Amino acid sequence: MTTLRTALSAVLLLSAGAMSASVLAADYPAPRQGEWIAKDFKFHTGEVMGELRLHYTTVGEPKGEPVLVLHGTGGSAASMLTPAFAGELFGAGQPLDAQKYYIIIPDSLGHGQSSKPSDGMKTAFPKYDYDDMVDAQHRLLTEGLGIKHLRLVIGNSMGGMHSWVWGVRYPAFMDALVPMASQPTAMAARNWMLRRIMLDTIRGDPDYNGGNYTAQPRMMKYAIVAYGIASAGGTLAYQMLAPTAAKADKNVDERLAQPVTADANDFIYQWDSSHDYDPSAALEKIEAAVLAINAADDERNPPETGVTADALKRIKHAQIYLIPASTETRGHSTTGNAKFYAEQLKDLLQTAPQRAM
Repeated sequence: MTTLRTALSAVLLLSAGAMSASVLAADYPAPRQGEWIAKDFKFHTGEVMGELRLHYTTVGEPKGEPVLVLHGTGGSAASMLTPAFAGELFGAGQPLDAQKYYIIIPDSLGHGQSSKPSDGMKTAFPKYDYDDMVDAQHRLLTEGLGIKHLRLVIGNSMGGMHSWVWGVRYPAFMDALVPMASQPTAMAARNWMLRRIMLDTIRGDPDYNGGNYTAQPRMMKYAIVAYGIASAGGTLAYQMLAPTAAKADKNVDERLAQPVTADANDFIYQWDSSHDYDPSAALEKIEAAVLAINAADDERNPPETGVTADALKRIKHAQIYLIPASTETRGHSTTGNAKFYAEQLKDLLQTAPQRAM
C-alpha cells in the first residue's frame, strides 16, 4: 500500500506555489497540492457525474500515518493552513507532527478547486449533501491515494459535521475522530433558521435571476455579514470590539466594505448542503475513539441545549472538551485556533487504540 501511495503521490502532487508565504515559512514541511478525478460519481439524488474533480493538499510523506483534515463551509484546504491551526499542530513535536503523520486536506466537493457549480453548470450542477461530500472524500482516499485506514479524522464546523458522518458511514476506517464546532444531531434550531434566511435573501434578490446572473447579487454581502455576526464571533469578544454604537457601526461598515469573493451559486450549494444533515440515528455504529471539541460560547452549537452531551452517551468511547468562554474565545470561530485544545488532541492520539493500517 505504501508503494502505491508513493507512486500516486509522485504523479499527482503538484507544487505548493499557491500557498501563502506564512504557511511555507511555518515549522512543518511545505504543503503539496494534487488533483484526482472520480469517475461516474453518483450523488444521493441518483444523478451521476462522469468526472468529478477532487483537489487536495498534503503535508508530510505518504509513509506517515494518514490523517484526514476537513475544512468548514465555503473554505478549502488553504483555510486550514493557518498559523493558528496548522502552525499549532503540524510542526515538530506538535500533536500532528508532519514528520510522523501524512496529513491530507481535501477541497470538499463544491469548494476550492474541486468541481463546483461555477465551473460552468451553474444550477444544473447536481444537488449534493454531506453524505455525497464524505463519499467523495472516501473515494479520493481509497481509489486516488490507496489509503485503507486513517489514524485520525479531524474537522472544523462543516468539517466537524463531516467527521460525524465519517464515523457513522465508515466506522472501521479510522482509529480516532475529532469533530469540532459541531453536533451529531440534526441541522435545526437557530443554526438552520439563520442559514435559511441567508439563502432566501440571496435567492430573492432580483440580481440572482434564478442562478443566471451576470454579476454577483447585491444583497449577497448583507446576507453574509448578517449571518456572520449572528452566528460567530463570541459575545464577550463583540462587547470588547463594539462597546458603543459608533464602534458597532464602524465594524459593520468595515465588513460591508469587504468584497464578496464567493460565487452565488457555489455559496448557495455549499450552505444548502447541510439541510438534511443528521447522523444521530446511527451513532451506535461509531467504533473510533471520539474527542468532540466545542466552545462554550459557540452560537451555532450552544452546549446548554444538552443535545451533544446526550448524543455522546450513545457512543462507546466518547468524550467532549468544552473550551471555556473568555475574552480570548470567538464563539463558533474559536476552534480555528488550535492552541485551545492541542494538549487534548495529543493525549487522544497517545491513548486511542491503533488498529491495522
